[in-house]
Amino acid sequence: MKTELFIDGKWVPGSEGIFPVLDPSSADTITSVARAGLDNLDAAITAAHTAWPSWAATPPRERSEILRRAFEAMIARRDEIAALITLEMGKSLADATAEVTYAAEYFRWFAEEAVRIGGEVRTAPGGANRILTFQRPVGVSLLLTPWNFPAAMATRKIGPALAAGCTAVLKPAEDTPLTALLLADLLAEAGLPNGVLNVLTTDKPGDLVGEALKDERIRKLSFTGSTQVGRLLLAQAAGHIVKSSMELGGNAPFVVLEDADLDAAVEGAMVAKMRNHGQACTAANRFLVHESVAEEFTTKLVSATRAMPPAPLINERAVTNVEAKVEMSGGTVLLGGKRTGQPGFHYPPTVVTDVPRDSVLAREEIFGPVAPIFTIQDDADAVAFANATEMGLVAYVYTADLGRGFRLSEQLEAGMVGLNRGLVSDPAAPFGGVKESGLGREGGFEGIGEYLETTYVATSW
Repeated sequence: MKTELFIDGKWVPGSEGIFPVLDPSSADTITSVARAGLDNLDAAITAAHTAWPSWAATPPRERSEILRRAFEAMIARRDEIAALITLEMGKSLADATAEVTYAAEYFRWFAEEAVRIGGEVRTAPGGANRILTFQRPVGVSLLLTPWNFPAAMATRKIGPALAAGCTAVLKPAEDTPLTALLLADLLAEAGLPNGVLNVLTTDKPGDLVGEALKDERIRKLSFTGSTQVGRLLLAQAAGHIVKSSMELGGNAPFVVLEDADLDAAVEGAMVAKMRNHGQACTAANRFLVHESVAEEFTTKLVSATRAMPPAPLINERAVTNVEAKVEMSGGTVLLGGKRTGQPGFHYPPTVVTDVPRDSVLAREEIFGPVAPIFTIQDDADAVAFANATEMGLVAYVYTADLGRGFRLSEQLEAGMVGLNRGLVSDPAAPFGGVKESGLGREGGFEGIGEYLETTYVATSW
């Protein structure tokens, strides 16, 4: 288990000492990891900046093969990585194993995209010259990842950055730094040159990240986290006009229309809401169920949810936040709603009905295993309520009428829609939101573009 900082291909201690990493299921300390200081930050940026020219000039096939080897190593070590994710993040081993497979796929996907970075030549409309474009890496990238998917959120940023020819400084979340350090070790073993990826761990990220964004050598920022922090980072990035992509908060509506297959809707709801204990930006936050089927859907959802055991949230702050939202909801708690008394940071799967539309459960992201149910009258009511939020990451729609589903999908203000599906994430798809849920896309053909700049050349022949 690596616990030091990874800078320029070496494991080094943090200049600000160490901090503990807790097991959410017991609240016990797993180990302590290095706390990076400003001198460590400068060393990491220097290493990345020094390595950038040679890495950018590395043939795309060579960059691709390193990512491909990293993919294969993750699959070979899937059980080991999954066990570490479960230990430091608290998700079930089955969920952690699925995450490793999903995370590894980002390395494979962008290994394939590395050799497809292109450009074009066309004739100007006036016929006087040619328009030639090519793409090149933006430069040193600052990658900031959350704790809820410690492997996947790292590979989703590392993969395209390295494929594009960028070098990077990765700062993982303080709650789950161990997985990121393991990934750095794995990439080094796959042949990644020194300085191309550097990992800094800290439980005091504000000062470190603020200083990083003051450094003109940082040319790209990629952040996944809360909208509140995203706003602050965008303001800081404006100082040097740093190219930024943001995957921020969500308030996902889960729309169940009167013609929906309710068993399929409940099955999808369990994935969209309860996967990762509800700790996902894509988690269904508001269940908008047609009034004619609301009672039956609620009964089925309660039955499915009752079969789930209480699960740990990431930390005490998370439990307190979820508990407070349920207490202030103004609804009727049908299941759960109270701490279990278990060691660690456990909170039970919870279903709340008769929830007012102005409830905190409708206005704010829950980030926990709580399913609030609201009734809707028709499609127009569903769309209006679904869009009544500043967020717009993902939405879910269940209906037996595919055309109706497509029409609603076009009207919903969301970057992604799960149509009769409770899972939308896919490394081959563009992940991202609209409104205050973020900027840019990760994954898919679009993902590598976040790490590239386009140069246009005007010429004649």
